[in-house]
Amino acid sequence: MGKYFGTSGIREVVNEKLTPELALKAGRALGTYLGGGTVVVGMDTRTSGEMLKSAVISGLLSTGVDVIDIGLAPTPLTGFAIKLYGADAGVTITASHNPPEYNGIKVWQPNGMAYTPEMEAQLEAIIDSENFRKAPWNEIGSLRTANPEEEYIREALKFIELENSYTVVLDTGNGAGSVLSPYLQRDLGNRVISLNSHPSGFFVRELEPNAKSLSALAKTVRAMKADVGIAHDGDADRIGVVDDRGNFVEYEVMLSLIAGYMLRKFGKGKVITTVDAGFALDDYVRPLGGEVIRTRVGDVAVADELAKHGGIFGGEPSGTWIMPEWNLTPDGIFAGALVVEMIDRLGPLSELAKEVPRYVTLRAKIPCPNEKKARAMEIIAHEALKAFDYDRLIDIDGIRIENSDWWILFRPSGTEPIMRITLEAHTEERARELMERAERLVRGAIARA
Repeated sequence: MGKYFGTSGIREVVNEKLTPELALKAGRALGTYLGGGTVVVGMDTRTSGEMLKSAVISGLLSTGVDVIDIGLAPTPLTGFAIKLYGADAGVTITASHNPPEYNGIKVWQPNGMAYTPEMEAQLEAIIDSENFRKAPWNEIGSLRTANPEEEYIREALKFIELENSYTVVLDTGNGAGSVLSPYLQRDLGNRVISLNSHPSGFFVRELEPNAKSLSALAKTVRAMKADVGIAHDGDADRIGVVDDRGNFVEYEVMLSLIAGYMLRKFGKGKVITTVDAGFALDDYVRPLGGEVIRTRVGDVAVADELAKHGGIFGGEPSGTWIMPEWNLTPDGIFAGALVVEMIDRLGPLSELAKEVPRYVTLRAKIPCPNEKKARAMEIIAHEALKAFDYDRLIDIDGIRIENSDWWILFRPSGTEPIMRITLEAHTEERARELMERAERLVRGAIARA
């Protein structure tokens, strides 16, 4: 984590750490870094969006960079517009699934992938040096507005086709997905029932799509006898799914199902996921010709791996999916259309979900001051290697040790002063016993750090 940029761009409480002054500097830094060209700028529905977007645009224009303002736009639409207009970068003003008092600035590359930590570090250096490019009065960038929604839908319909029509309940959480997701589903030929689709910036549910926050969606699916319920977070880069019986489909199960469907749709190949993804994915996709490769947590790491090594699909167990045949931007809206196509081809979601193996997953958060994280991880690495009898170690992001029937991941949070433990085992008893030992080890390491 850098001084301004965290695991997903700049993300802070508005008018505390994230001020118009910082947004202006971020725009000036990006324009200086690019040295010219064109940048697409979009925003989610937060009340601070216009304020921060205007500041970023001013900064970009001052360096001589041209700006295409696409206004209220989900993150996937920004990613799509960068490629559509042949832009040199994109910026989304969003705090994704954070509460409404937060906002953020996330920067995208020409191929639709987010800026890497190395690129963000260069932007930070420019912000701190304040050595910004200043265009002469007659070379200041030009500003135009555009709306790429129709083109997005037209292109998506070339990838996704339904033989039948379905009843889809869509909960966009009062976020930016409201302006696009229902329309794509409608143009696929579905009957769409919208929930929380007024893009007000005042969120009536927790934005992270999970079983608790989607209780209204689940009830509506049951009441309307719908075929599926689909939900997004604030900028619609993620997806949560409720099946035809009104049950939330766990992220791990959905990740396995869609990865399997992508292998069926596009052929055998690599599936990229993160170190916190469980064994169910491997067990489900292997018979379909899928090879699972794990990387660091975060959509940037997944997209980076896809860009470098190819792959049919990339996804995290948080509902963030990347379909490289479509774009390297995480896209919950396109994902929603894919889920309906999967149902169309393979049958009801409640039946499909039964095919995915279920294991016992446990998670723990242990308080750990940020300044102790590095030393605590060194102690954990040393102790864990002695305390557990394991077959394989992955240390690209935290430490993951695994055996044929269990795995444990020790990882410091990138956004909070906590240490995370995630583990999976075949039985509840084994999982609890492993968690007890893992928690004891982590608490001891933090105390000694």
